[in-house]
Amino acid sequence: MNNLRFDTSKSIDFMAVGRLCIDLNANEINRPMEETVTFTKYVGGSPANIAIGMSRLGMKTGFIGKVADDQMGRFIMNYLNKEGIDSSQIAVDDTGCVTGLAFTEIKSPSDCSILMYRDNVADLMLHPKEISEDYIKQSKALLISGTALAKSPSREAVFMALEYARKHNVVVFFDIDYRPYTWVSKEETAVYYNLAAEKCDVIIGTREEFDMMEALESGADQSDERTAGKWFDYQAKIVVIKHGKDGSIAYTNEGQQFKGSIFPAKVVKTFGAGDSYAAGFIYGLMQGWEVSACMRYGSAAASIVISSHSCSDAMPTAEEVDRYIEVSLTNEIVL
Repeated sequence: MNNLRFDTSKSIDFMAVGRLCIDLNANEINRPMEETVTFTKYVGGSPANIAIGMSRLGMKTGFIGKVADDQMGRFIMNYLNKEGIDSSQIAVDDTGCVTGLAFTEIKSPSDCSILMYRDNVADLMLHPKEISEDYIKQSKALLISGTALAKSPSREAVFMALEYARKHNVVVFFDIDYRPYTWVSKEETAVYYNLAAEKCDVIIGTREEFDMMEALESGADQSDERTAGKWFDYQAKIVVIKHGKDGSIAYTNEGQQFKGSIFPAKVVKTFGAGDSYAAGFIYGLMQGWEVSACMRYGSAAASIVISSHSCSDAMPTAEEVDRYIEVSLTNEIVL
């Protein structure tokens, strides 16, 4: 058991709000972007990937967002529909905005980067009036991600979704998802991230992302314990702080602490690990598992995705994660 309580009377298991974009992953890996000439197209965006992951794990999933009225926007909609994700709350932009693009560079398994095109993108045009209270109250859980807070009107739309979620007993997950190129300043980022985090039940981010959120706290001791404790003074019940190859640590408002396991993998690229980890971790929490088991499941899902060329396409099913863990334990390769 964990310390979250989901309303089982609600008809939708999970929904996410925020970024929908296109990932263009380099086909010529182990070389710089300057030498890359072909790419493979996938649906991308952290909340989109997490929603896809949750749907693959068998959860009834929905999405709240906005896409461009173009070929890329239709590609995204078709993909989500194919994955069984309810797209009824995804609006189509009518102002001429475009679909965000992310070109990925895979110099080596450990040296990857993302070149983002985020000017005039449709997902940041999601308006508060396009957030349905009736839709949100049907869900057991809602996920927000930090990128959607970067600009108006998307910023206000996220806060509207948060208000509806709190009003209707929807468990809220916050994937920090800090992308500096989307923001005007670190101070602006810290202000809005903190305001959103105050309303969330579970907060997931890297140590660096939490450091960014604490940038306005002059002279603060930025330890994991202090970071988690700060959010327990608000709504948070679980705080997960990720340390890359050193694993993750989860804290609960009941005073518990859990260290996450790491599964070795034949790494193709590093991006996508956080999204798949979040999907596996949240899935476990919604099954009522102990936090340590949820972390293990998230780590296994992450190892599967970083062993693949794609992110969204590689999001594993429950059977695939279970099998990966079983094989890993049999081979005694879990660290």
